[in-house]
Amino acid sequence: MTSENTFRFDDDAPSDPHDQGSGVGGLEPETKAAVDEQMRDIAEVPAIEVITTSAVHLMSAAAVKCGLADSPDADDLKDLDEARKLITALAGFVTAAAPEIGSQHAAPLRDGLRSLQLAFREASPYPDQPGQGPGEKFTGPVYS
Repeated sequence: MTSENTFRFDDDAPSDPHDQGSGVGGLEPETKAAVDEQMRDIAEVPAIEVITTSAVHLMSAAAVKCGLADSPDADDLKDLDEARKLITALAGFVTAAAPEIGSQHAAPLRDGLRSLQLAFREASPYPDQPGQGPGEKFTGPVYS
């Protein structure tokens, strides 16, 4: 990662040419302190927690988009195009993360992913053939 892609909140950070003179890098001192605190907090979180939490967020969003929300308006929230994107992203994410997080953490994520892939197929008026569904290029064909 290059320095252009790195957040800098130190006093040596180059100033923004559009800065109106409010604190370092355009941030008020209170905002800088809050950001520094958040960075310290996130630094203490193990990678496995960040990965699994991110996967669960993708799963939750995909479930809602598949019409699986636990609410009376679940059908109104259904959007299979959006669900396909989320499931494909989840499949790539889980497939890439699995070797790093180990099977004890990856197995439940794979199970949830498979359930979403099957739910998508059920919700679709024209189901994809096995191997053509969302994320199946990463996971292989999913059969019911």
